[in-house]
Amino acid sequence: MNDYQMGVVESRFADIIWDNEPIPSPELAKRSQEILNWKKSTTYTVLKRLCEKGIFQNNKGIVISLVSKEDFYSAQSEKFVKETFNGSLPAFFAAFTLRKNLSSEEISELRKMLDNYEEV
Repeated sequence: MNDYQMGVVESRFADIIWDNEPIPSPELAKRSQEILNWKKSTTYTVLKRLCEKGIFQNNKGIVISLVSKEDFYSAQSEKFVKETFNGSLPAFFAAFTLRKNLSSEEISELRKMLDNYEEV
């Protein structure tokens, strides 16, 4: 996967697209104004930049994703763990849980994920 990157505001904009695609660009501009308080020109500038990065496509005024939300955030998570924890998921998990207590539901969900992973 390409090294896709987005800032926080771009991610909020991308979520509008992912949650509504396919979305006509005028509707995207309207929603961006309502949610992000953006002008139409800002919407089209950011959309163009994200299209150039290969994340979205604007074809005849209809905006769709070329990369799914799940794939994008999965790649971002992998990159973060690789760069920050030398690729060690246990080191990331240890650091994460150092300051945050997990609920019993979260622990159960993590156990199920690990069990399912082992079965594959």
